[in-house]
Amino acid sequence: MLRRTMSVLTLILSFIFVSCSPKHSDIILSKFGNTEIKMGDFEKLYAKNAGSFEQAKKDSLSKLRNFLDLYTNFQMKLRDASVRGYDKDSTLNSELVEYKKKVGVSYILEKQLVEPSISQFYERRKFEFRVSHIMIVPDSTGVEAARKKAVDIIERIKKGEKFEDLCAKYSQHKPTKNTGGDLYYITSGMLTTELDDAIYATPVGGVYPEPVHSRWGFHIIKVISKQDRAPQVRASHIMISLKNSAGVIDTIAAKQKIDSVIQLVKQGKDFAKLAKKYSDDPGTKDNGGDLGFFERNQMVREFDETAFGLKVGEVSGIVKTRYGYHLIKLTEKKNYPTFEEDKERLKTIYKQVSYNADYDSLVVKLEAKHNFKLDDANFASIAANKDSARLGLDFPGSKLQKKVQGKTLFSVEGKTYNADSVFTLALTSPEFSNKLVDSVLLKSVIKKVAGDIVLDEEALVFDKVSPDFATLMDDYKNGIYIFKLQDEEVWGKVSLDSVKLLNYYESTKANYVMPDRVNFNEIFVKNDSLKTVAVDLLKKGESFESVAEKYSEKKGENTKSFNWGLTEVSANELSAAAAKLAKADAVSDPIQNNGGFSILQLVAKETSRLKTFEEAKAEVSGAFQESEGKRLEAEYLNKLKTIYQPVFYYENLEKAYKSE
Repeated sequence: MLRRTMSVLTLILSFIFVSCSPKHSDIILSKFGNTEIKMGDFEKLYAKNAGSFEQAKKDSLSKLRNFLDLYTNFQMKLRDASVRGYDKDSTLNSELVEYKKKVGVSYILEKQLVEPSISQFYERRKFEFRVSHIMIVPDSTGVEAARKKAVDIIERIKKGEKFEDLCAKYSQHKPTKNTGGDLYYITSGMLTTELDDAIYATPVGGVYPEPVHSRWGFHIIKVISKQDRAPQVRASHIMISLKNSAGVIDTIAAKQKIDSVIQLVKQGKDFAKLAKKYSDDPGTKDNGGDLGFFERNQMVREFDETAFGLKVGEVSGIVKTRYGYHLIKLTEKKNYPTFEEDKERLKTIYKQVSYNADYDSLVVKLEAKHNFKLDDANFASIAANKDSARLGLDFPGSKLQKKVQGKTLFSVEGKTYNADSVFTLALTSPEFSNKLVDSVLLKSVIKKVAGDIVLDEEALVFDKVSPDFATLMDDYKNGIYIFKLQDEEVWGKVSLDSVKLLNYYESTKANYVMPDRVNFNEIFVKNDSLKTVAVDLLKKGESFESVAEKYSEKKGENTKSFNWGLTEVSANELSAAAAKLAKADAVSDPIQNNGGFSILQLVAKETSRLKTFEEAKAEVSGAFQESEGKRLEAEYLNKLKTIYQPVFYYENLEKAYKSE
């Protein structure tokens, strides 16, 4: 009974101790005042500093301890910044606001437009679709009439009429009207976003259920097939031209020739050698017919369709194009790239195809969110202006400026923006320069300026909805606070004067050493014959300077530039060779150098010595500032430690990155 009671008691005590143990993330590593440095925050920050959690787990306790010291010092500095009232400093707050707007706008566009869109592009571009369309172009009856016509055609297709017949009868896209509307193979980014979305939402064999509006008109979309996409293939070909040697088209002779060549291929003859012997393509025959890598639609359709349908190593049958008859051999096929490999290309495609429309849509949403309101009366009044003023030429300074001055054009978040200030902002954009001030320009200016303003407004509140952006802003705020502290406590207190520098030099002069140096002349010639001429002239007694001026071939030389001046012996092979010459005016044998030959003449040697104060002044100044900075930094940290009395629990670092 006693044993059972003790077991139960042990279990209860064990439960109590476990229950009272802090969560791993709440383990305290150091503290000062009311501030505690906990394991969770420490592990995240250290991993970020180390490059990854995997690397952080491998690091030694001494590295973790050093980082804990630095992080605790950092937090004490931030506490000091708070005590000094930096959060109420108008200059710092203005800097924070401007940074928040500048970085925030880029961050919003990247996170809300670019990143999701290129991710979608990446997934979509894994596939390609064979697509057909019927295009209806609005005419004098209007856009709605064109849309209704397209709707009627879709209804007829649903009832069983053939897509190809209706295309031939109604489509206004001449290149595809008589081919069933065939647009060939399409992948994301080749057409507009609206057409993209429709294609990817339509099953194979299906017709998108409503007309798709584009800048060309209305499209009825049918998806013929879908397949995995090969981004690029590499092929070789043998081409037999339709024209004979006289430049006359002779399809019979060309066909006979390609028939004979394909028989040789079937017999196993080397394709590249056959291309060199028989191909009429002057651009590829000498390379065995190699065309390199190419994408869809870079070749004529007949060639393209055959090449992309082959397996690596396979040779096609005879393919006829407008250039002649071809035999095609597929030699390589590129795999679909990783997202990281394709990221920059995807960004380029996105910005060319969809970015502007997506940007406009985002601005419209933000205008509603931030209470954009146009002053219709003032807009109409300014748009009716008839004095032919041009922005940048006649404004500012024209009669128009007096007319618009003080007139509200729009407001955002209750703040009004006058026409003259809006035009002034527009002048910073070259796209509006010298444009006539009319309703068209006014709409464009408002769209641009108001768009920038609502994006700024969104950036100012974006930290409320985005934790990552909030962290970014906190990091920047902490950074400018620390910078100001360092300026006040360290850099601003470093006093440079000649007496201090001289005293520092005297106490540390052993650190400033002038290395062994050599002064020498050089004659450089590019070929062996000139080298022989130069050597012979020097042996006959002609001066080194005279021979250098006549024959040295270094680009851009003037008559004195053959002299190197004092150069460190260890600087290069020439200075090392010059230093080996025994006495002044001694001349070396020719030395192979930089594709030619160098002949050297020793001017003087200077052995290693201590630098004078004047020679070392720049180095002394830098070293003194660094030394003083470290001293003042240590003083400042000691002052903070005296005030805040930090306590460290280094033993808890053994638990870092070991949570269950």
